[in-house]
Amino acid sequence: MRLTFCLCVCSFLCEVVRERSSTMVQEYQSPVRVYKHPFELIMAAYARRFPKCPLIPVFVDSEVISEDQSEDASTVVTQRRCMIDIDAPRLLKRIAGVDYLYFIQKNTLNRRDRTLHIEVHNETFSSRVIVCENCKYTVHPENEEWTCFEQTASLDMKSFFGFESMAEKIAMKQYAASIKKGKEIIEHYLRELEDEGITYIPRWIPPVSSGTAAAKLLLPPSSTPRAIPVKSAKDRLPCKDPSCSMELLAGSPDDKLDADYIRRYLGDLTPLQESCLIRLRQWLQETHKGKIPKDQHVLRFLRARDFNLDKAREILCQSLTWRKQHQVDFLLDTWKRPQLLQEYYTGGWHHHDRDGRPFYVLRLGQMDTKGLVRALGEEVLLRQVLSINEEGLRRCEENTRVFGRPISCWTCLVDLEGLNMRHLWRPGIKALLRIIEVVEANYPETLGHLLILRAPRVFPLLWTLVSPLIDENTRKKFLVYAGNDYQGPGGLVDLIDTEIIPDFLGGDCMCEFPEGGTVPKSLYRTAEELECEENRLLTDSIYKSASIFKGAPYEMLIEITEASSVITWDFDVSKGDVTFNIYHSKRAPQLPKKDTLGAHGITSLAGPVNAQLIDKNWVLGQDYSMVEKALICREGESVQGSHITRWPGFYILQWRFHSSPACTASSLPRVDDVLASLQVSTHKCKIMYYTEVLASHDFRGSMTSLESCHSGFSQLSGATTSSSQSHTSSISR
Repeated sequence: MRLTFCLCVCSFLCEVVRERSSTMVQEYQSPVRVYKHPFELIMAAYARRFPKCPLIPVFVDSEVISEDQSEDASTVVTQRRCMIDIDAPRLLKRIAGVDYLYFIQKNTLNRRDRTLHIEVHNETFSSRVIVCENCKYTVHPENEEWTCFEQTASLDMKSFFGFESMAEKIAMKQYAASIKKGKEIIEHYLRELEDEGITYIPRWIPPVSSGTAAAKLLLPPSSTPRAIPVKSAKDRLPCKDPSCSMELLAGSPDDKLDADYIRRYLGDLTPLQESCLIRLRQWLQETHKGKIPKDQHVLRFLRARDFNLDKAREILCQSLTWRKQHQVDFLLDTWKRPQLLQEYYTGGWHHHDRDGRPFYVLRLGQMDTKGLVRALGEEVLLRQVLSINEEGLRRCEENTRVFGRPISCWTCLVDLEGLNMRHLWRPGIKALLRIIEVVEANYPETLGHLLILRAPRVFPLLWTLVSPLIDENTRKKFLVYAGNDYQGPGGLVDLIDTEIIPDFLGGDCMCEFPEGGTVPKSLYRTAEELECEENRLLTDSIYKSASIFKGAPYEMLIEITEASSVITWDFDVSKGDVTFNIYHSKRAPQLPKKDTLGAHGITSLAGPVNAQLIDKNWVLGQDYSMVEKALICREGESVQGSHITRWPGFYILQWRFHSSPACTASSLPRVDDVLASLQVSTHKCKIMYYTEVLASHDFRGSMTSLESCHSGFSQLSGATTSSSQSHTSSISR
């Protein structure tokens, strides 16, 4: 019986708390858990949990209150009333007026489809607390001899005699423990069946006629299975490689995370952490069609915010927008390091530490930071650091495959030998602070350890300047050694093997990167040259940013000279909610400014108040018309689409501020609505957009030509990018 979430309610009723909390709905979702046994055998083990299970002490008893069976006996619907003991103080029992809690469980077993659906809700205190749990056993999509189990649950704490606060935390703790217990119970009864010689049960087959012998093979959920001749695992399993279970459910954006996959590639997570990962991933699938990052990347942001779903979602969406705007996903393939960096940047990757983490060495004390800033500029150094972080992500994935365990971060060694006041040059410190800020915001939980070796006396001053920008969790990973302290116990040898200790630290391993030195002043650039270079790098992005104010929409004009041209768009809503419209007019709007790009005149209006392209005196349906249905786009959503123009003329893309209606108290809010309600009240929205016009002779009817080649995540999303779609004459989200 699946009463894991219900049991946790019993536990938190035992706790007497003093604070009150507001009414809210807490949702939980577990990953897919795979039993490497056929569905029929799992059902036989499941049936042994009734009428009561000694492995669950608080589960006192259960009784069948109804049981219905289809005419051919392929479907059986069973309802049970389950009694749960509450180990609560006598005073609390007297206040509540109960000695036991009762839950109603409805099981729907479909032998033909090989599925079992379980629905559980509380009968006791149903007006004060609403507990709902839904579970299902199904056949594994890739191996019909395996069984999958999924579970979702929700808790709506309305009131409980003034003892509401902290109940959610207690419930979460008990929920985590009970999920593991549920799997242990199934495995216990599987071993019990095996001890009795029952390791295989034939599948249900439709009876030839009513009452035939075939019907006798049916296995009711309350009966005990009889012994069946054993078939070997080799005969039953089409997948002969046991390791395939780790790969089966990973890769498709529409798949469901598998518990074995999580342990293999993401690490040991608590059930509640798994739930947060799955829910955030599903939200990204709904709002960022075909462009979601890999699970490892999503998990880093959850860890950075202690698995607070709302906070993690906020910083992840901001980071995805930043990556898209600056084309960071293509950095490793497109950016070429200047020759000056190759000669004077004293850092590089160097094997791995004892835990298999990629190991990066930076001889900061030997680097002429002032010379590099003066010769290259702040933006070039930032891109160098970003490329290092992108390479680190890639190396973590490679090491995960090589070592057969999750590796999500790397170790960095910073040698400060030679650090002096020259490194505290004010523009250099400014560049360092900006780099730290960008890395902290977009690469959380990527640092396993940071070893700072041979720290000089000037280091405390540098640390005072940079430490406020470093997250507290990251600061805990810093290990600082002065002088030669790193050579003793608890030092460098505890983290890396002795044979790869760099030669400049007393080891025998040579590091293949520059030793640094002073950048010749003849290579310094003037302030004007540096500013020109930085402006060029900053404007490399094909995406533009725009603000939408309440009462002042942002509008963009596209002049089409040839019918059947295709307008494509790709935009992200980084702040607030917006309504997106497309209008057509034969009349040219009065433009305060006009820039012509190629054959199509495109005008972007920006400023504290956006100028209106659609004249207030124009009449919809007379002076202009709407050619696409209005689309409401929520904060964090990524929208792509295309429109085939029917007529020449002027097309106006419009983004308008949208006010979200408040959710009613009587209805259960969707996840999107809950997250939207957390937004800070504002009268300003922000978008990042890219548009392109394809001429009719370039289009040639190809659906794939409508997809923006810039909209996917090459480094982070992997196979998920291939699922994105663009629909002709439609808006897709």
